[in-house]
Amino acid sequence: MGQEDPGKEQQLFMYLVGTFQSSAWIALGKMKNPMTDKIEKNLDQASYYIDLLDMLQSKTKGNVSEYEEQMLINTVSELKMNFIDEQKNPNNPGETKEQESKDSTGEEE
Repeated sequence: MGQEDPGKEQQLFMYLVGTFQSSAWIALGKMKNPMTDKIEKNLDQASYYIDLLDMLQSKTKGNVSEYEEQMLINTVSELKMNFIDEQKNPNNPGETKEQESKDSTGEEE
């Protein structure tokens, strides 16, 4: 795999980071879970994905392009800040049941 096209490797790396990032956003309750179509918060799971990205950042240091490194640093920092905000706000589970029962016009279904 080391002899592959650097463009392909960069795409794969970005896809991997993006996958963990999306999973963290879902676990933070910032995005709908595509499996349940609901906003759900699981801070333990969010912490796991953030830890994975943090580990990836430390293990790849010096072995990725400047762009990849900066993108990873920014991703980890943004997720950590949002994680801290969610920890401070334990009573905010994302969308409430009332919000879920409203359609896009804001009216009850």
